[in-house]
Amino acid sequence: MIRVIWRRLLGLILVLVMAWLWVLLSATPAYAQEKTVNHSLTELSYRDFSNMNLVGGVFAGAEMRGTNFQGADLSGSIFTKGNLLKANLEGANLTNSLADRVFLDQAILTNAILTDAIMNSTRFYDAEITGADFTNAVIDRYQAKLMCERATGVNPVTGISTRDSLGCR
Repeated sequence: MIRVIWRRLLGLILVLVMAWLWVLLSATPAYAQEKTVNHSLTELSYRDFSNMNLVGGVFAGAEMRGTNFQGADLSGSIFTKGNLLKANLEGANLTNSLADRVFLDQAILTNAILTDAIMNSTRFYDAEITGADFTNAVIDRYQAKLMCERATGVNPVTGISTRDSLGCR
């Protein structure tokens, strides 16, 4: 009986060591992006970031009321708990961005690309969404329903209608 327990224990240890070596040897190092913008918890109201490359930027908890992001590349950016009231995101690329618990009330999202973005608990009250592409974006049903009531236009870059991207009936 003791031999059986000892063999099982030795086998378990061998499997754990092999798994640990596999993880250690197959892991690739994570490198920080040299040009990543980090504006967490910063006051950025009414600043002009138009047409800038802000890929992977972090704007968590930032105050961005009236900020101009027109034409900016914000793909992969983080806006958690940000305030973008009346911000201009016209033609901005927010593909794969994270914008949970963000206020986008009265923001301009005309022709913006928000594909594959995660936007749960985010508000879009009175936001201008003509031509915006929300394909595969995670949006609260209630917000999507409200946006469907005013969704019009086709995104000039992706060719997807705003209504189709929101799943409107």
